[in-house]
Amino acid sequence: MQEFIERIRRALVNHSGLPEDEIKIESPRDPELGDFAFPCFPLAKLRKQAPPRIAAELAGALAGAIEGVTTEATGPYLNFRVDRDALASSVVTSILTQGAEYGGGDEGAGKTIVLDFSSPNIAKPFHVGHLRSTIIGAAVKRLHDALGYRTVGINHIGDWGAQFGKLITAIQRWAPDETFDADPIAKLFALYVRYHEEESEDPTLDEQSRKNFQELESGAEGPVRATWRRLTELSLLEFDKSYARLGVSFDFVRGESFYEPLLDQTVDRIVSAGVTEESEGALIVRLDDYEKDMPPCLLRKSDGTTLYATRDLAALFHRWDEFEFDRALYVVGSEQRLHFRQLQNVLRRMELPWVERVEHVDFGRLLGMSTRKGNVIFLGELLDAAVEKTRQIIAAKNPDLVNRDEVAEAVGCGAVVFNDLKRERVRDAVFDWDDVLAFDGDTGPYVQYTHARLCSILRKADEKALSVDYSLLEDSAPLLLTLGRFPAVVRSAATHAEPSEVAQYVLGLCREMNSWYGEHRVLGEDPALSTARLALVRAVKIVIGNGLGLLGLAAPEEM
Repeated sequence: MQEFIERIRRALVNHSGLPEDEIKIESPRDPELGDFAFPCFPLAKLRKQAPPRIAAELAGALAGAIEGVTTEATGPYLNFRVDRDALASSVVTSILTQGAEYGGGDEGAGKTIVLDFSSPNIAKPFHVGHLRSTIIGAAVKRLHDALGYRTVGINHIGDWGAQFGKLITAIQRWAPDETFDADPIAKLFALYVRYHEEESEDPTLDEQSRKNFQELESGAEGPVRATWRRLTELSLLEFDKSYARLGVSFDFVRGESFYEPLLDQTVDRIVSAGVTEESEGALIVRLDDYEKDMPPCLLRKSDGTTLYATRDLAALFHRWDEFEFDRALYVVGSEQRLHFRQLQNVLRRMELPWVERVEHVDFGRLLGMSTRKGNVIFLGELLDAAVEKTRQIIAAKNPDLVNRDEVAEAVGCGAVVFNDLKRERVRDAVFDWDDVLAFDGDTGPYVQYTHARLCSILRKADEKALSVDYSLLEDSAPLLLTLGRFPAVVRSAATHAEPSEVAQYVLGLCREMNSWYGEHRVLGEDPALSTARLALVRAVKIVIGNGLGLLGLAAPEEM
């Protein structure tokens, strides 16, 4: 479909006098008016004419001038309708030819996107609070991959900070001989909880924790650093289990500790820019010139220890020096907006030219995930429960399904992912089992089931070696136009770092396809008609599968 848009755009450049970047092609509000529309308002000032008159003049000038496209003026809009035979041939042929590549492109060639996402904390369970960052970040990465960008996914693990002094102290006090070989995260989490329960009654805990963290920051090799290293190894092994189930991978796993050797030079770099000052023994960067009442960025405390902001700046400088990124996307919750505004304003005070390339891709909370006691649910438990509930649904609906365990895993995990990605990321996501796992409505299982249903139609087809007569798809124009929009949806979703645009697209495509199928018999028709409709079914299946893949969901062929 893009070829028709380009033909329209070139014709408008030649006849309107507007530069190409000022020509906006829209979809008419009423599909009966046409497939595309050009609002003539930008020409009114240039030509000193009313937009309806301009639209009428352009309609006459472009009559017959655009191959496969007719023009008609409606008020201030110039509407375009693509020949149905040409539309079907162009869209379906493109999809069938490109297959898994349909929707992608090469506009990102030579450009680098660095994505910071997931970022769980060492020695703590991977809970549902990390879910949103993980799956939103992974989807945004896939979108850019599809468009030819070089993407660098970084898991910025929380493996540094004063909490490790506390955890090491807890191990020294209550579990000095524990190997943590079995169920390590649960045991470490229990120790961490015990520490916080007892610290108010035992002041020696806090004193020992400060000493342990100071030793850790000193870089000295010894029991403290050895324990910390072991905790990191155990945690990463546990995290990888959840990542494998979600289909998420990273190019680099770099904890805060990775940037420890760079902290002094990071502080020196900021100091040399002339933007720091001392305040009560601490080193700060004042930022209220950029935003009124914005608190300063604290780089180093009075006792000489660094903070999260220092380590984030060290990571950011390192990423720029290493990758010279076109965009650096931080997929982190909305509660960290102040932190990222502070980072950006430190860069502005330093007058670094790449500050606008640093973006906070924020998101809302995941609601409905607390237990009756108010405790968070661990991600592994959530995925297990989703898979088990899906297995029960499959047993009731399709007990003879051969690979039902595999399908239950794909649909259960996919349902959790899709429930998150289907709404704008800045909105809070609400979790409800009935909604998440429904096989109808705006859910992942509904999209996956539609894909499986189309696969079933294709399996039953006794296709003859006939060429496709695309004129027989004339009454399928709305579905064809939707299919043709997919590449534009992918580009927009990547630009806005907004996977929900793809999720909403595939939901709409599934609804439209199921409605079309209810009105159009595919199998058992005249061979030429069945061949044409089967080609359309195959094209829809491909696009649904591609959309699911971008979101991180499997596309089962049977359910």
